[in-house]
Amino acid sequence: MAAVKKRLAIQIVQAVKDVCGHDINFIDPSGMIYTSTDETRIGQFHEIGREAARRGETIAVERDDAYDGTHRGVNIPVHHNGEVIAVIGITGDPDEVQKYGVLAQKITALILREHELEEQSGNEKARMHHVIRALALGEHLNYEFYRSFLEQLGVDRSVERAAVVVHTGEVENLTALKSELHRALRHRNVTLYTFCYPNEYILLLGHDEITPVTEALRELSAEHPGALRIGVGSFEKLSRQSRSYEAATIARRSLKPGETIAFFDALDLEILLGALPGEARERYLTKTVAALPDADRALLRAYFDADMSLKQTAEALYLHKNTLQYRLNRIARETGYNPRVFTDAARLYLALKLDALSGKKPHRARDLRNTFL
Repeated sequence: MAAVKKRLAIQIVQAVKDVCGHDINFIDPSGMIYTSTDETRIGQFHEIGREAARRGETIAVERDDAYDGTHRGVNIPVHHNGEVIAVIGITGDPDEVQKYGVLAQKITALILREHELEEQSGNEKARMHHVIRALALGEHLNYEFYRSFLEQLGVDRSVERAAVVVHTGEVENLTALKSELHRALRHRNVTLYTFCYPNEYILLLGHDEITPVTEALRELSAEHPGALRIGVGSFEKLSRQSRSYEAATIARRSLKPGETIAFFDALDLEILLGALPGEARERYLTKTVAALPDADRALLRAYFDADMSLKQTAEALYLHKNTLQYRLNRIARETGYNPRVFTDAARLYLALKLDALSGKKPHRARDLRNTFL
């Protein structure tokens, strides 16, 4: 039956039975018992059920089998959106079960309305996901659908927005984190956002939304260390959000271990490197650091973070200075670029920046220390 799905019909008959304690039939307008708390009656024809649907009136039956497939009880039509979509049959002494008729109608109406709201919410989420994903990735979007959808939301298409990319990392209770994130966004009346499987949220924020939302994200990240990595893109028209999304992705990938949020407008080298074609990036990485194991790349990052100071790097990694020098020399032999020479170090530094922008997750500081201990 098109009007009510099987799962919903089962929910209705069970809810009514829980209240009155009698067997309940859910009968479609043609007279078929669609579902019932008495499974032996499912699929049977119910003559009075069909008649109650046709008349749109409650019909009581005084004895069993007075009509085809009918037991004694009351049969109550369910009106929804101006038409009878089903009949609720309550089995039992009519004088006793008649009092449950109005209650059965109210329970059914409540469950149907709740279901409609759930479907409406689901449809809105699906439309929202479609629109934001299309804007962020530069995919084709039907203009009339797009315009109508934003008008329904009360979104001004002329307002510039910045894409914000939020990646959720490993956390003990990811479901709880996502719930807190949704609450934070709703509390700040964020309209345009969606979740993209497996771990990315995309937010499209106006100028007046950026500060309160990013502050809320920082607070949430402080409560869940390492759980969020956030990139904020450039402000663009809605029709050019793919540029902002790309900028936000570059900003997120520029984050160093321990950092939570990066703004594209605060970047410099990353802007140039992020604009390089994928093939050029791969060729440069192949020529420089592609062959290095993760531990050596992590060591170089720590070395550059310490402004190429052997003393500070050794202290940060709990290494003896001679061991650090040996490993840097080995990197020089394997790559052809000596990290102790400024021009070579600059080339390796750029390579590590490109490596980070490729999306590979860098080692955390403690992971790096464990590598060498």
